[in-house]
Amino acid sequence: MFNEKELTYKIIGIAMEVYNELGFGFLEKVYEKSLLIAFKENGLNVKNQIPIDVYYHNEKVGEYIADLIVENKVIIELKAIEKINKIHSAQLLNYLKATNIKIGLLINFSNKGLEYKRIVN
Repeated sequence: MFNEKELTYKIIGIAMEVYNELGFGFLEKVYEKSLLIAFKENGLNVKNQIPIDVYYHNEKVGEYIADLIVENKVIIELKAIEKINKIHSAQLLNYLKATNIKIGLLINFSNKGLEYKRIVN
């Protein structure tokens, strides 16, 4: 359907629409549910709260929960904080490594506008 570049562009556009309508100040869950609706309205396959197992020497050592996965190609980590920082980028990179998905988007609904960062594994 979409290549990864087109898909991330579409996701960011939809996130901007959600931000423009809702603004800032809500919990991450509100933005997550809103994005779920918006992605589905735009014909995208999206899953939320997906468990990601972490293995060491073929043994499960932990589990993360990805906020959203779109088209099984892009992991989205949502934030509703003042500013994203390196620890949030590292968290998303770990999700990518654990799933072998190549592209992630860190999307922050901040009081200064929609902030996003593309992370590549």
